[in-house]
Amino acid sequence: MFRKLALGLAVVTAGLGLTAVPAQAAPAFTVLVFSKTAGFRHDSIPTGIQAVRDLGAANNFAVEATEDATQFNAANLARFKAVVWMSTTGDVLDATQQAAFENYIRAGGGYVGVHAAADTEYDWAWYGGLVGAYFLSHPAIQTATVRVADPNHPATAGLPAAWSRTDEWYNYRTNPRSQVHVLTTLDESTYSGGSMGADHPNTWCRAYDGGRSFYTGMGHTQASYSEAGLRNLLLGGIRYAAQGTGDCSVGNQPPPQTDLALNHPATASSVENASYPAANAVDASTTTRWSSAFSDPQWIRVDLGATHTVNRVRLVWEAAYGSAYQIQISGDGTTWTTLRSVTGGNGGEDDNTGLSGSGRYVRIYGTTRATQWGYSLFTFQVYGT
Repeated sequence: MFRKLALGLAVVTAGLGLTAVPAQAAPAFTVLVFSKTAGFRHDSIPTGIQAVRDLGAANNFAVEATEDATQFNAANLARFKAVVWMSTTGDVLDATQQAAFENYIRAGGGYVGVHAAADTEYDWAWYGGLVGAYFLSHPAIQTATVRVADPNHPATAGLPAAWSRTDEWYNYRTNPRSQVHVLTTLDESTYSGGSMGADHPNTWCRAYDGGRSFYTGMGHTQASYSEAGLRNLLLGGIRYAAQGTGDCSVGNQPPPQTDLALNHPATASSVENASYPAANAVDASTTTRWSSAFSDPQWIRVDLGATHTVNRVRLVWEAAYGSAYQIQISGDGTTWTTLRSVTGGNGGEDDNTGLSGSGRYVRIYGTTRATQWGYSLFTFQVYGT
């Protein structure tokens, strides 16, 4: 009787076009978001917590949040694959709680530090190693260029190589590069107030004391957490800390090269008008440009200020570009040696690597324009030693 009833209901369900709803998959893991502050409190903390909750809901992991430090005990921490320190500040754990967290990491637990997590627990040396570097200072909130150092890690996959965004940009007391796997750096030429120089890591990861650590200096503003790029960065960091997804090996990353031409004296054979001087090509701006008169040949040169061995020249052309040009180097600005002749150029970005020559002056000598207009360069960068 019951079998017939069940069969009848199945027929009716099929007849109505209804389908059975599968049970929701159990979360793959659970993370704890910890946001206790004993110093400055960021108003973006609630927004950051909600962003992690959203990421969990969309990516099949559970999220709990707390500011209760007593939750740092062995039994409770064992429930989580990773703990996200969301802009914590100051001394937030006592000695017993610190010991519990150390044991949690040593047992294979994961740590994700966001922004002011580096402004936390200055007297706990083990934590300093875990986060990677302590906060030193920051300038005013402004737009800067973040450069992706490792585009293959899940946290940075899909991000633009040069990522322009607005945040509060931290300087750190030490450069962590020798101890961590750097994922992103800050280009200090694109904003004011950086104090770490040409090598300024701001997102990194590493294996640490039996567990895994991921940190990003980004995330000061509420608006940060609505950015798809930052959400993807956090998701990749959480997955690394919780599951070990991604390569965070240390010691095989060279520091970024310094643009030797940046803001150095530049001159040109001609300018289209006073709005397009040669200096525009070496000012790090992606919107200002040098443009020449509408004739061939034309050149632009930069004085590096001292003799350097040059191995790379990067050019970013405007719509008017050179289809044939030479990259030249000189010790005195008078006698030139050609490092490379380019023919059949098609504009856009020309990243000329594998060069070899020493001198103080570098010149782009254009012989054939691709359009009826002049030569027009947004960017003229020189790299070497």
